[in-house]
Amino acid sequence: MPPIQTPFGSFTAICRMIRIEHSVFALPYAYAGAVLAAGGMPSWGTLIALTVAMIGVRSFAMAFNRIMDLPFDSENPRTWDRPLVTGEISVKQTWSFCGIMSLVFIFACAFLNQLCLYLSIPALLFAAAYSVTKRFTTLCHYWLGATLGLAPLAGWLAVSPDSLGMPAILLFFAVTFWTGAFDIYYAFQDYDFDQVFNLYSVPAVYGPDAAMAIAGVSHVVTSIFLLLTGYAAGLAWPWYFVWLVISGVLFWEHKLVKPDDLRNINMAFFTLNGVVSIVMLIGVILGVLFNAA
Repeated sequence: MPPIQTPFGSFTAICRMIRIEHSVFALPYAYAGAVLAAGGMPSWGTLIALTVAMIGVRSFAMAFNRIMDLPFDSENPRTWDRPLVTGEISVKQTWSFCGIMSLVFIFACAFLNQLCLYLSIPALLFAAAYSVTKRFTTLCHYWLGATLGLAPLAGWLAVSPDSLGMPAILLFFAVTFWTGAFDIYYAFQDYDFDQVFNLYSVPAVYGPDAAMAIAGVSHVVTSIFLLLTGYAAGLAWPWYFVWLVISGVLFWEHKLVKPDDLRNINMAFFTLNGVVSIVMLIGVILGVLFNAA
């Protein structure tokens, strides 16, 4: 069966370009923010619009990142098979895709409420800015984290635009440090490349041992902010059980990653972090529902 073609290239190539499977990282946090704001399950209309908005902004950010990183991806053996590098998708097509996805995001935000609409352009700019941070600061990992951290804030504001609750703010910091940690782990794959091309990843600038320590501390901070989120939201006991599970998974992830042995990097990066996201959402929902029972 021939691949499905779109104006932006084959559908399969687009999914590979934006790593559609990584949506599992951010979407559960957006839903969690919405559930916390609603004190229960939000309306289906809100959840659908929130989902469309999250997919739109994430697709825009990933495609924009691929354009900005093309000069490096073309030189990096790890990224030679990316669609923009191989020519499966052209730069012009990718710019068009960015434009369409940004419009999808803006229209979804407009459907949610006026505040979300007003914040849509700043959110797009913030997400796009990550793509250049690795050129000048090791905080690039935490900028990516803050970009994903906007998900629970967006979920809360989608339901309650009149106020931004402390649980969503605490969850923002949890996601920021959680993402920063696993992005540092992921950067071990490009340790030599980043040094040669003067890119500011934490491993390349500070060395593997310091990078492992920074990532480990970030996971500890993540656990603390998750605990505080449950306390601020008044979540019932299931949340605290889930918090223990998540903290254990983060510890396991730290033990799996070794700078000189990256065989477990995909399990640590995708599998375990995907579990963390989904389990976190389940914990929030149970914590809210048991509170209401």
